[in-house]
Amino acid sequence: MKIALVTDAWKPQVNGVVTTLVELVRHLCAAGHEVQVMEPGRFDTRPCPGYAGIDLAIAPRRRLAGMLDAFQPDAIHLATEGPLGWAGRRYCLRKGLAFTTAFHTKFPEIVHAAVKVPVSWGYALMRHFHRPSSGVMVPTPSVVAMLQKRGFHNLRTWTHGVDTGLFQFQPVPGTYAGLEDAARPLALFVGRVSYEKNIGAFLDMQFPGTKVVCGVGPVEAALKQRYPHVRWVGLLPRDELARLYGAADLFVFPSRADTFGLVMAEAMACGTPVAAYPVDGPLTVLERPGPGGEGSLGGAMHEDLQHACFAALVMPRAEARERALDFSWEHAAGLFERFLVPARGAGTAQGVVTVLS
Repeated sequence: MKIALVTDAWKPQVNGVVTTLVELVRHLCAAGHEVQVMEPGRFDTRPCPGYAGIDLAIAPRRRLAGMLDAFQPDAIHLATEGPLGWAGRRYCLRKGLAFTTAFHTKFPEIVHAAVKVPVSWGYALMRHFHRPSSGVMVPTPSVVAMLQKRGFHNLRTWTHGVDTGLFQFQPVPGTYAGLEDAARPLALFVGRVSYEKNIGAFLDMQFPGTKVVCGVGPVEAALKQRYPHVRWVGLLPRDELARLYGAADLFVFPSRADTFGLVMAEAMACGTPVAAYPVDGPLTVLERPGPGGEGSLGGAMHEDLQHACFAALVMPRAEARERALDFSWEHAAGLFERFLVPARGAGTAQGVVTVLS
């Protein structure tokens, strides 16, 4: 099948959406599909206001239309609601083509946190974007329920995966260069240092050991000044990140806005238990479904984040790894493939594996 993936999130950006899409493309190609990734690097770009490191395509409509005309995809997926996503939506509607979309990020909450735009306005815009989609892929059942209440339709419960080969199990916390002198326990946050991540809840928390922040973002400089005793390690390559996860005693996920939280699954794959609020992402990642499988596995959730941290610290690292193994990229890619729709209402054709990005 020839699949056009239109996304405003792609390398060299570093975030959970990019990781998800890169892994998804890799597995789709391994399954024999031809994928073209239509991403900002193939267009003129400008930095996203307030988000250094995220470049957005400028006036991409004509160039994107030419790419899609030339490729003639069997299926079109609009992964994000940015300039490329809107341009892809316009193209499909003008051509009478069916397409799918995804709801990866709670942009209304992000915009509200940054500039106080009412959340209801943001969801009205998102609802308009996704309305003509033949299938809106959503990473957790709780977010599906939330979107249903807000008037979204054609929702499909998707999932994400974790690379359990890269993020290997550490039965006891290891050491990490530069943190050898850090007091234990080591509590780690990994993610974009931005408004919506609620990092202040982690940094303000009373904790007997050392807090470590891995990531960059628009509020990084201000937080470094405010919290000088926190260890700030910046942005790390994936292999280095795996070692850092394995060195931590605890992974803290303070966000209330993430739809999934891939970093939690990565930390758990290394054996590091997670502390989080009982909200959308953690409720899916930490709760194990199935007969007799109710409750948390590999982490703890509580409205008091400090309480969750102390509860998670005593959890066996093997349980965290066990829960991470429930998340498979093969399964995630299979669901994605099943949710795609023929762009022209006809059968699809097998193609050569090529990824253009």
